Amino acid sequence: MNISIISKSHIKPFYFIIGIALLLFSCKGSADSAAATEDATAKPETPVTVTTVNDSSMVDYIDLNASSAFLQKSYVKSNAIGYIQKANAQLGHFVNTGQVLFTIKTKEAQSIGNSINILDTTFKFSGENRIKASTHGYITQLNHQLGDYVQDGEQLAVISDRSSFVFLMQLPYELRAYVKDGQDVQLTLPDGSKMIGKATSSMPSVDTAAQTQSIVIKVSGNNPIPENLVAKARIVKSAKNHTASLPKSAILSNETQTDFWVMKLINPTTAIKVPVKKGIEAGDRVEILSPKFSNQDKIVVTGNYGLADTAKVKIVQ
Repeated sequence: MNISIISKSHIKPFYFIIGIALLLFSCKGSADSAAATEDATAKPETPVTVTTVNDSSMVDYIDLNASSAFLQKSYVKSNAIGYIQKANAQLGHFVNTGQVLFTIKTKEAQSIGNSINILDTTFKFSGENRIKASTHGYITQLNHQLGDYVQDGEQLAVISDRSSFVFLMQLPYELRAYVKDGQDVQLTLPDGSKMIGKATSSMPSVDTAAQTQSIVIKVSGNNPIPENLVAKARIVKSAKNHTASLPKSAILSNETQTDFWVMKLINPTTAIKVPVKKGIEAGDRVEILSPKFSNQDKIVVTGNYGLADTAKVKIVQ
């Protein structure tokens, strides 16, 4: 039997090699662990799109309801006691001043007939009274028809005076300062057509519950607009030219909408929170009163919701 004996001089190099290997493995593990920790703590980048501040002309409008109405109405009344022999009035028809609407035959003439004319041929007695329209307009109410018996002074019809046609805009009294006499008001009818009216006067009373005041808006033209039609009246509250504005989507706010801010890029990958003060809102644009942004400032317009101050972002097209 041969027994090999390893000398101490051979054992030392062996342990040295193992030690070097363990040291290298430990360093590699530490480096991998440090890299993993760095990757775990790196902030994620949020994809966003950006915009710049525009120089805009902005107008702030107030939209209110306005209903059509005839301010003046003429009441056609009987001038004698008798029977309606002729009726030329029809509901909804337009009549002119002086047009004969009704012919009333008195009850005396109805009773004695043509007896008086037979006795005296020179006496021209018909017993008929003609009732004429005192103004031009539309017959909006018809109370009697052919053959009815009427009393003296009894109402026969109602004529709405066309020249008194207006729109009555219901204006909250706290907005009274924005409407002046002679001011133009744009009206939009339910069919989409638009017309320009002029505020001419205001009613001397307000609605008790709504606290609104009726503003008389006179319109030009002879368009056959029916009464009680509700239109949208638009008045200018304020207007500005050459003011800084941003899209509404770029403006963020708190839950109570008392504080507003935007996310502004300070470099290609970092966005910070910048408080702003709003002005006029028109369409999808919002006026920025402060701070003053330059044309080169980039403001996040999408992907900004929920971003914290000093957020990492990535600009996408």
